[in-house]
Amino acid sequence: MDTNTLTTLYSGFDLETPVGNNAFSFDARKNRTLHVPALVTGTLQHLAIGRSIAFSEVVDGVELNRLGLERFVHFEQDGKQFFVFDNHNHAFFFWMAGYRAGCLKAGRTLLHVDQHSDMREPPSYPNFSLARFSLEEVFAYTNRVLNVGNFIRPALALNIFSDVEFVESTASFASLFSGDYVLDIDIDVFADEMAYIDEDLKKQRISQYIEATDFVTIATSPFFMDQQRALALVRDLLRPWSV
Repeated sequence: MDTNTLTTLYSGFDLETPVGNNAFSFDARKNRTLHVPALVTGTLQHLAIGRSIAFSEVVDGVELNRLGLERFVHFEQDGKQFFVFDNHNHAFFFWMAGYRAGCLKAGRTLLHVDQHSDMREPPSYPNFSLARFSLEEVFAYTNRVLNVGNFIRPALALNIFSDVEFVESTASFASLFSGDYVLDIDIDVFADEMAYIDEDLKKQRISQYIEATDFVTIATSPFFMDQQRALALVRDLLRPWSV
């Protein structure tokens, strides 16, 4: 997969107005800037916590500011594409980029492993289609319209995916999904609130899901997960495919 255009767009930038993820509690926050890091083609060794705030929200009158990743990382191994990033809405861009590159076949199921459904309605739907789009407009839509909770419905509307299967419960982790899917993982499925599901079972199933697909997106979710723990989990899950 040629990532030149991807890395040109994802070269590291700040959101300074109330758009995308920066719209959450914008007027109530002292911090008004979120950083989106650069994308690199690398290895798991390139994963590190950054020094800039990636997500801000006011909860019960308290402003919570969370650091994100130092960089987003893409790598290819065993015919599989892997993208690791912090806030989950970026998955939308990487799906579209994968489709444009011929690495992601449209019309498959999205297997969504996550504490949350991320199925909220976006403020607006794309004014582009799978038949006609530029990565520049997908990039703008991903970062200025979408947020961490509303990026799946637009993908379904564009027919990137025909359906979505949610893996977020004891019952769903107990069964091994066998369809043709793209795998989307939010590491917050390992958050304390999800500790009622056996951690070894979650790791085992996710490894099996990775083995059976060719396109994987992984969000480290700074607002919901300590990023040191998130990166340790990512490294553990992806070790069999690391380079």
